[in-house]
Amino acid sequence: MARAMARLTALKVEKARKPGMYADGGGLYLRVTPEGTKNWVLRFMIDRRPRWMGLGPLALYGLQEARTKALDARRKRHEGIDPIAARRAERARQRLDAAKAVSFKQCAEAYISSHRAGWRNSKHAGQWGATLATYAYPVIGALPVQAVDTGLVLKVLEPIWTAKPETAGRVRGRLESILDFAKVRGERDGENPARWRGHLDKLLPAHSKVRQVEHHAALPYAELPAFLASLREQEGVAALALDFLVLTAARTGEAIGARWTEIDLLDKTWTVPAARMKARREHRVPLSARALAILDEMRLARDGNNGDAFVFPGGKAGKPLSNMAFLMLLRRMGHGDLTAHGFRATFKTWASDRSSFHNEIVEASLAHVIGGKVEQAYMRGDLFEKRRRLMAQWAAFATTAPVHQAENVTPLRKT
Repeated sequence: MARAMARLTALKVEKARKPGMYADGGGLYLRVTPEGTKNWVLRFMIDRRPRWMGLGPLALYGLQEARTKALDARRKRHEGIDPIAARRAERARQRLDAAKAVSFKQCAEAYISSHRAGWRNSKHAGQWGATLATYAYPVIGALPVQAVDTGLVLKVLEPIWTAKPETAGRVRGRLESILDFAKVRGERDGENPARWRGHLDKLLPAHSKVRQVEHHAALPYAELPAFLASLREQEGVAALALDFLVLTAARTGEAIGARWTEIDLLDKTWTVPAARMKARREHRVPLSARALAILDEMRLARDGNNGDAFVFPGGKAGKPLSNMAFLMLLRRMGHGDLTAHGFRATFKTWASDRSSFHNEIVEASLAHVIGGKVEQAYMRGDLFEKRRRLMAQWAAFATTAPVHQAENVTPLRKT
């Protein structure tokens, strides 16, 4: 009798054609979709709520196999185990077992490859590869990414944590990003052993306690007019570009990467596109009379009519000025202790000491983000006209002829 009923049920399963749910008992159903596909599903209750668990298509699992799978799931449920969660955990375990063949180096290379398009320049990818090859790969490169734990992370970081704190900080951040990437891809599980807050900060001293932060060397603003007077005696594109950088308070990459399509000579404005800005926001720069004079000089020296050409071209055709051009120029002038970026600090200090402009105007001139997210949401303008007046005053100060004491002045002495 039981065999006859089984054959009858199997026959009903095979003949099920209309969309709907066909019950077999014990929560097991055959679901037929309007498209004609047939899948086994199991209905069970957890916390008084119905759950549906897929058991596979009829084309792969016959009635007896579906009943066996349903019975196994009901047994887990009877033992207090969620069969859906148990299946997910098993699949995750299988993925991790397969991921043991994925080394940390392979995962890191996959991370760099997938993020390369979002980085501002190709050098960033090169820096990632170089730091990992120097400090991480010799220790953990060949190990499974799943096997990287806190002890191995410390083995990478401890030798450089106090000797090279800035580099160590970058390496730690990159390890954290790669291990998070591996977790999302199912190649590891658990907490991230390279996380700083609440983890490594309990094991390693903060960099602020290891070494004082070294800021970019900056020229005192009182010495700036004399410096620029000396700079204007120098020949070459680098001298003009550095002069332009100082007058616009721009970053090195923004200045040497400037193109003629970004310059509006009529409006006396330089618009740096978001893609070239650190904050990824378009930045308008008001141009002073001296900055415009520099552009006129470069425009007259420009070869051809390519409107998209670099304002300050380098030695190779179609290439901008080198990143090292400013450093080499400063060394030739006897100012090897200075950096081009430090002139932004010179501008900030001058604006704070010698001008009456509010701090938000000064910060906007430096293309810094002003305030929190709420304040940014309500501030729709960029304070451009106020910044134009500020930059005009800055240029007037910077281009003022330095005062020299006459050599024939004899100090008075008391008799």
